[in-house]
Amino acid sequence: MKARIVSLAICLILGLCLSVQAAQTLKLGVVTKPGSAQNVVADKFKELLEAGSNGEWQVTVYDSGVLGNETEMLQQIQMGTLQIGVITGGPFDTFTPIVRVINYPFLFKDNAQADAILDGPLGQEILDGLEPLGFKGLCYSENGFRNLTNSKRAVNTPEDLKGLKIRVMNSALHKTIWEALGANPTPMPWPIYTELQQGVIDGQENPLWVMEVYKFYEIQKYMTMTRHVYSPHIDVASLAWWNSLGEADKNLIAQCMKEAAVFQRKDNRHKDAARLELLRAKGMQIMENPNVAAFRKKVATLSKSDMFKDPQVHDLLMRMLEATK
Repeated sequence: MKARIVSLAICLILGLCLSVQAAQTLKLGVVTKPGSAQNVVADKFKELLEAGSNGEWQVTVYDSGVLGNETEMLQQIQMGTLQIGVITGGPFDTFTPIVRVINYPFLFKDNAQADAILDGPLGQEILDGLEPLGFKGLCYSENGFRNLTNSKRAVNTPEDLKGLKIRVMNSALHKTIWEALGANPTPMPWPIYTELQQGVIDGQENPLWVMEVYKFYEIQKYMTMTRHVYSPHIDVASLAWWNSLGEADKNLIAQCMKEAAVFQRKDNRHKDAARLELLRAKGMQIMENPNVAAFRKKVATLSKSDMFKDPQVHDLLMRMLEATK
């Protein structure tokens, strides 16, 4: 009897060890802090994958930029030392010009149009275009429509931007947009609260959730609802790592990330009205109806600039502009 008990105990221990060894782990990086849009995607993906795999996959989320800024995380994804990232579309600009197409100013009319295009063939074409660089594009979650804030004055027209030093992402396109609008764009990695507080920069441009989560209402008095760029996240994996997986794991991971992205988009949009009221209650002066036509006019010829001179990129932009008329 004792021998049988010992044998059963050994089998149980071996089974547990094999179970532990069978668990696969992946690292997911985001540059933002808990509660941010990127983190909502990451946390939901972790929940879905761990549950959907019955614990065979374990996800570790590295947030708050502990792995570096978004450009640095993209480099880690290329090398395979980071498996997945939820990355703002802008920083991909330094790797390939094709992503500039989805950051084109005033491209999407509303959320529904953005979803239809990005979840369709044109959006997939951009994801596929990342593969030669070592990325596996999985899907798009969202940052949201970007708006301008600053600490100096109310902005209603491009003329009001003159002299304002505006932080932009590390993106040649975003820098070009704000130069065309008449501001002084300054590329700077995230986070930027201290730089805003100390007056190193006068303003920045981001979706509403950023103003709330990062408490920019404490240091930015004016907000203009320019909605100048719809900013997606590209939820992206290391291609080398991805190619090492079996088909079942690929399908499960892709499905969980897509579900997480759809969940996050709905969550983000549901909260925007309350965010706007919060910012107003915190004392921000909000210009809800600026002269958008004047802003559009300033960037109307951007499609003909060197930003889009690559034939493949220009062709895709023309098809995107046609699809979003």
